[in-house]
Amino acid sequence: MKKGELSHLARSGALLSVRVTPKAARNQVEERDGQLRVSVTTVPEDGKATKAVIKLLAQALGIAKSRLVLTQGATSRDKVFRVD
Repeated sequence: MKKGELSHLARSGALLSVRVTPKAARNQVEERDGQLRVSVTTVPEDGKATKAVIKLLAQALGIAKSRLVLTQGATSRDKVFRVD
């Protein structure tokens, strides 16, 4: 996904539901049926996969990583992020 391709979702205060696939073959962000699916090559230990998701998602949204706040799902594959 190109940088800023999902910029229409980057409204301040928006909640983004994300389904994460760790240890994937490649890093990618895709929008399917209104839900975001993020695949990362990072292993899900010590929050490494979550950090990779934040980096990849921020890039796809065209915003700074610091604007994404994890509100639910720190250790789950289903996460909810808030855009500040």
